[in-house]
Amino acid sequence: MVLKTYVQNGSEFHIRLMARNAVGLAIDWAVREGWNPGLEDLDAFYATDPNGWFATETEDGQVIACTSAIAYDDTFGFMGLYIVDPAYRKAGHGMILANFSRDYLGKRNIGIDGVVEMQSHYKQWGFQMAYNNIRYKSIGGGKVLDSTQPYDTSLFGAVSAYDQRFFPTPRRTFLKAWLSQPKACCRVVLDGEKIVGGYGMIRPCHAGFKIGPLFADNAEIAEVLFCTLSAQVPGEPVFLDVPEPNKAAMSLAKRYSMEKVFETARMYTQEMPDIELQGVFGVTSFELG
Repeated sequence: MVLKTYVQNGSEFHIRLMARNAVGLAIDWAVREGWNPGLEDLDAFYATDPNGWFATETEDGQVIACTSAIAYDDTFGFMGLYIVDPAYRKAGHGMILANFSRDYLGKRNIGIDGVVEMQSHYKQWGFQMAYNNIRYKSIGGGKVLDSTQPYDTSLFGAVSAYDQRFFPTPRRTFLKAWLSQPKACCRVVLDGEKIVGGYGMIRPCHAGFKIGPLFADNAEIAEVLFCTLSAQVPGEPVFLDVPEPNKAAMSLAKRYSMEKVFETARMYTQEMPDIELQGVFGVTSFELG
């Protein structure tokens, strides 16, 4: 479906809504950029907002740019997977697609994890710096600790309620798909049916495994969850995306000799959402927040 047509340097281009069978291209390009998305992330991404996936094409149907603009609800959205084919960069196509995506999200507060080389552009587009997220890497191993237990679907309501403390808006549709990823492992700290401590998930990625989210009431619980999740993948690379203002999370990464490998800026178009950032020991994903 063509949503917008424009002319640039004498050639006609079209912005289209990407169908489910075409969205995989955005993941493939993210892999090429070195962003290392999860192997099964796409189903959760697409289910959250099927109408928020856009691509710019040439007249003959070649995709030259793509992005996601996910509307979680009427108040909050998140933009990610913003990529322009290298052959078409610095020609204005990215700006046109970004403005179109922002218009789709309307008056919502929009979040983004901006890579270093694009942060100046995002500021020009109205995004304001909130804080840095740091990606750390270690090697999996260790043992599963008895104070955590596996997640199952009977716990979804409790997990979803707990998750709302650490994310700007409820995200039940996203979580339902995210927590059911094949080959992922989710562990929770429970008291009966009520989550009182935290939860975390580790999933396979194109390189190694990522822990995300990792939400906990305190550093001790976060460490228990981190160790238990790392124990699922002995000898494999493990990545954890840590909000820099959370000093306890930064200390956890240093305590396990994790190596800094990547960095983004969490930015918003409006005020930073009122979330319990000190409980965010691992970001869910850079693509959807």
